[in-house]
Amino acid sequence: MSPYQPLERFHSTAKGHRDQRSETARDRDRILYSSAFKRLGGVTQVAAAGEHHVFHNRLTHTLKVGQIARRTAEYLAKTAPELADAVGSVDPEAAEAAAFAHDLGHPPFGHIAEERLQQLLICRNVVDGFEGNPQSFRIVTKLAMRHEDSPGLNLTRSTLNGILKYPWLRSSNKTDYGYRKWGAYSTEQEQFEWARAEVPTGNKRTAEAEIMDWADDIAYSVHDVEDFFRARLIPLDRLMGDSDEQNRFLESIPESRRRRGMPEEQVSVKEEEREAFVRFLTYLKLSHAELRRPFADTLMQRAQIRAMTSWLIGRYIQEGIALQDPQSSEDGRCVVIEPNYRYEIGVLKELTWVYVIDSPSLATQQRGQRAVIEGLFKAYYSELKAGRESILPARFREYLTEAEKNGADPDQERPRVVADLIAGMTEAQALEIHGRLIGTRPGMLIDSVLM
Repeated sequence: MSPYQPLERFHSTAKGHRDQRSETARDRDRILYSSAFKRLGGVTQVAAAGEHHVFHNRLTHTLKVGQIARRTAEYLAKTAPELADAVGSVDPEAAEAAAFAHDLGHPPFGHIAEERLQQLLICRNVVDGFEGNPQSFRIVTKLAMRHEDSPGLNLTRSTLNGILKYPWLRSSNKTDYGYRKWGAYSTEQEQFEWARAEVPTGNKRTAEAEIMDWADDIAYSVHDVEDFFRARLIPLDRLMGDSDEQNRFLESIPESRRRRGMPEEQVSVKEEEREAFVRFLTYLKLSHAELRRPFADTLMQRAQIRAMTSWLIGRYIQEGIALQDPQSSEDGRCVVIEPNYRYEIGVLKELTWVYVIDSPSLATQQRGQRAVIEGLFKAYYSELKAGRESILPARFREYLTEAEKNGADPDQERPRVVADLIAGMTEAQALEIHGRLIGTRPGMLIDSVLM
């Protein structure tokens, strides 16, 4: 097998005329201009997309993950050039491109829909079920269209490996972590194995994948705290001044973790997490006195929220992550995360879980969202089973016809295509089309159903 070629593409292509961009810069732009990227503006981050401008949606979150990933890669490449060479280079364009692509497979309504689609496919014996990470890989390698002669966005190996946060196919062992999180479906096994061929980090993530994952953690932990303090849901003001509120929060974490299905040995709050929480509150008390009052949208409070966000992200980029030589490291990884900062980010995530995600108001929304996803799936699938493919948008009909002509098993391919269709909707589309299918919003004949 030939040495790793990070800038090679699965389908051969000629470079654009007078194109000054690097190959990975072209990847970044291809993702940016894709329909799948644009759709993220209508997809939940935590609060429903469009609920209020104060909240991040999946697109604004992704843009900030891209910015953090790029700046982290630039910082590491500049401050540790020898280690950057040892891990096979650190490419800021590839890191940003991977960040832009990492949530393309995120379905409408977020993890609620992800879990429901997984259940609906598994109960129909569909190999691999559904998960957002392999769905993102499927989109960039197969479903997205850029050129009539080749499916997908035809990204470089470097960018594809940056997307592979979980660089393995799904495990058949239900107790194995690879059964719950994996990077590609078996339907994209050829593209996956091509991307991983001779990768310098062996079976571990590349540097760009590690950077993308860290940037994702930074973005949603910091910005969720910012959003939900401004929405008066996370009480930073009480947490800074009320030890009873601090204790209530810490005591609520184990039960919250149990509801998420975490193993019992992982639900208790570690001493390192408590220390990280104290450090965070101490920093707020010393530097951001205006945040000790309930959010009132004053100029000073807005300025101090921005200062908090900037300070936290700056630390996590410059102090929280470092390169290491995978050949001499114990775990074989090319990146190491500073433990104190990992615990700190973990605590910030728990603030959102305890005060927002576990709230009854969100739980009632999510029940309805599950019903929408299930209703869409059953309606589309029953029509396909009955041979009425006209219910599908044209490009999904074309894809299904071509796949079955090439020998795909209809019992595997048809539910998979239905999941592709639903996962590619915005939330507004999901609600509108669900209403049409069940008759509560029948619409008109001249209405177009665009996907």
